[in-house]
Amino acid sequence: MTDTTKPNAPSRRRQRFPEISTRAWEHPADRSALVALRKLSGFDEILKKLAGLVSERSVRLLYLATAVRTSERQFPELHAMVRDAAYVLDLERVPELYVTQDPAVNAMCVGMDNPVIVLTTGLVELLDEEELRAVVGHEVGHAMSGHAVYRTMLLILTNIAGRIAWLPLGNLAISAVITALKEWFRKAELSCDRAGLLAGQDVQASMRGLMKLAGGHNLAEMNVDAFLEQAEEYDKAGDLRDGVLKLLQVLPQTHPFAVVRVAELKKWAESEEYRSILAGAYPRRGDDPQATVGEQWKAAADSYSKTVRESKDPLMGLLRDVAGGVGTVGGKLRDTFTPKDQGASKDQG
Repeated sequence: MTDTTKPNAPSRRRQRFPEISTRAWEHPADRSALVALRKLSGFDEILKKLAGLVSERSVRLLYLATAVRTSERQFPELHAMVRDAAYVLDLERVPELYVTQDPAVNAMCVGMDNPVIVLTTGLVELLDEEELRAVVGHEVGHAMSGHAVYRTMLLILTNIAGRIAWLPLGNLAISAVITALKEWFRKAELSCDRAGLLAGQDVQASMRGLMKLAGGHNLAEMNVDAFLEQAEEYDKAGDLRDGVLKLLQVLPQTHPFAVVRVAELKKWAESEEYRSILAGAYPRRGDDPQATVGEQWKAAADSYSKTVRESKDPLMGLLRDVAGGVGTVGGKLRDTFTPKDQGASKDQG
C-alpha cells in the first residue's frame, strides 16, 4: 500500500513549500498542455480507462514480486529520500519506491491513482546521495503533476502503432498523436528536473547527475562547466543542416538530450522564478482552479518565443528571420543546401 504516514522532515535543512502547486515547476509548454487537457470534462477519467489496459494492480504486484521495496529495513537511505521529497514538496501520501535489478540507468514513475517510483540498480550505483535525491524528487514531481496518466497513454499508443503499422492511414494518425505526446513529455522531463532541484536544492548535484547520464560514473574525468560548454556548442552548432539534423534526432526521443537538460536547469536555477519560490512566493494549490487555459497558452507561446529569440541554433535563427520578414531567408537556404561546386559552375556558365 502507499505510505500514508506523515513524511519525514529533511535530513538536512532545506526550504519546505507548503501547499505548493505543481504549476511552480511545470515548464510553460508542459503546463499549458496539462491545463488544457484537464479542462476537458472527463478527460482524465477517459485516460485512466485507457490506461486500464495495463492494470495498475498488476504493475504493483510485479514490482512487489520482482524488486525490492524500500523501507527503514531495505535501502533505508533511499526510503528517507522519498519521504524527504514528499515533505519538501508537501505531498501527503508518500509513493512507494522500488529498486529493481537492471544494469540500465533508469528511473520511472508508473501507475494511475497511486503511482509508484522505480529505480534501477544501474542508476543507484551510478549516482551519489545528493544526485539520487534530485532524481527521487524528479519522480515525485511526475507523481504530483499527474504525468503517469499521460505517459501511460503514450506507451499504449506506441504499442498500438506497432501492431497496425501495416495500415498506412491509421498508423499515420496515431504517429501524429505520438509525436505530439513525445514533444509534451520532453517538456514534462524539464518540468520534473525543476521539481528535483526544489526537492534537493543543490543545483550542482542536479547537474552532476544529468552529466553522469551522458558520461558514466567516472566523475573525476568530467567537469560540469566543460559539459555546459558542450551545451553551448550544441546550441549554436554549424549551419542550417545541423539545425535540421538536431530536430530530426530529437523527434523520436521521449527525453531531451542531457546537455540540453543541464543547460535548461542551470538557466532556471539562476532565474528570478526559482529565487521567488525559495523565498516563499509560489503558486498555491488552492489557486489552481483559477488557472485559465488562455493564460497557460500565452505562457507557453512566450516560452517558445523566448527560446527562438535566445537560441544560437542556425535553424532558430532562420525562424527569427522569417518572423522578422527578412528578405535574405531564401538566399540562406539556397547557400546552405546548394553544393559549392554546383554554385561555382553556375557562376561560370
